[in-house]
Amino acid sequence: MENVLFKISYPAEFHAQTAVEAAMAVRAKLEALGKTAEDICSITIRTHEACLRIIDKKGPLANPADRDHCVQYMVSIPLLFGRLTASDYEDWVATDPRIDALRAKMECVEVPAFTRDYHDPEKRSIANALRIELNDGLVLEETVEYPIGHRRRRAEGLPLLVEKFKNNLRRSFVEEQQEKILEASLNRAKLESMPVNGYVDLYVL
Repeated sequence: MENVLFKISYPAEFHAQTAVEAAMAVRAKLEALGKTAEDICSITIRTHEACLRIIDKKGPLANPADRDHCVQYMVSIPLLFGRLTASDYEDWVATDPRIDALRAKMECVEVPAFTRDYHDPEKRSIANALRIELNDGLVLEETVEYPIGHRRRRAEGLPLLVEKFKNNLRRSFVEEQQEKILEASLNRAKLESMPVNGYVDLYVL
């Protein structure tokens, strides 16, 4: 359980979580410089072997399932719009010609050290690094080694995970039922003393 990866920040295939986080950081740098994604000349995604094998995808993307398994698409959206949500995989977003134009400027390359650390049981990193060259020659770089749902970022991630849990409860349950679920879920002693069926019954509509 200590090694569980929680998908907290972005609805993205896990090998791209750090790439998306890096893209969000680069987007902030672009804004600070008064520039946009249209000022980008080229992008190098330095990554690990599993990312190359699973989500390095060129050419047409037919549907949301294709798009959320394309690291280039998942990097393009934050750079262009400063976000990545489930809706961003839909056709009404994907038809924006700027996305494919940006994808065409990207190259993925393996960093052997990233691959080693991905397989290292003491690390299990999922590193991605972006190197972005602008039309004026300026280079921006950002590396994220561990996604926010990783065990090495538990202190940072748990409050966000709890907030995500609360948001999802609001979508399905009335306030009284939300409170009962939260009371049981966030009290470890109470949760561990409950029979499984008693806890599951709290979710019955």
